[in-house]
Amino acid sequence: MTSEHIVFEVGTPGAYGYRGPVNRALLDRALTDAVPVRPLPEDAAALLRNLAAPPRLAAHLRAVHDVAWQLTEEITNLCPVLRFDREEVLFGAATHDIGKTIHVAELSQPGTRHELAGYELLVESGVEPRRARFAANHGTWAAPDVSTEDLLVSLADKIWKAKRVPDLEDRIVQRICDVSGESRWQVFMNLDDLLDQIAQGADARLAFQSHYPVAADG
Repeated sequence: MTSEHIVFEVGTPGAYGYRGPVNRALLDRALTDAVPVRPLPEDAAALLRNLAAPPRLAAHLRAVHDVAWQLTEEITNLCPVLRFDREEVLFGAATHDIGKTIHVAELSQPGTRHELAGYELLVESGVEPRRARFAANHGTWAAPDVSTEDLLVSLADKIWKAKRVPDLEDRIVQRICDVSGESRWQVFMNLDDLLDQIAQGADARLAFQSHYPVAADG
């Protein structure tokens, strides 16, 4: 048996079900391939290895994290007075779908069961609730107390595949206007240009993700 087919098993039957065999070589490749997508933070990559994440999930999280890196870099340049915790955003983007290690079917079909499951899984793994929250809330941005960090993680999770969500983008525009004093139209145009630029890489990111199997033992 070659290393390409070595598998390891993690998990036991329980509230989340059984997380079965995972191809270690494919998971490692999804996390480390030298492609135009930045590597994940070390703590996030370690979590995915410990949880035996499906290779496609690792590739997806790398793609969204890469977009979050670009977003936070460029928004800081556009509006230096907008305060947010960049490291928190990057960790959130790198782990937001970690619940799909449990609800694997939601890697290829719609579903929200992974959200609460991901939050609980991160907390059980020793992640502080504040940093784990993105796993639970990345699919919604309507809460009155939504933070700038929450909005940026949600935006990265959309724009990585060139999906534009006007309500979400409007909230970020308003957040920038509130602290910068710039006109809403100017902020909108600046953000729109930035998102168009990032969206141009969507095909490459989608191709990178689809290169890896959904099936844990692909």
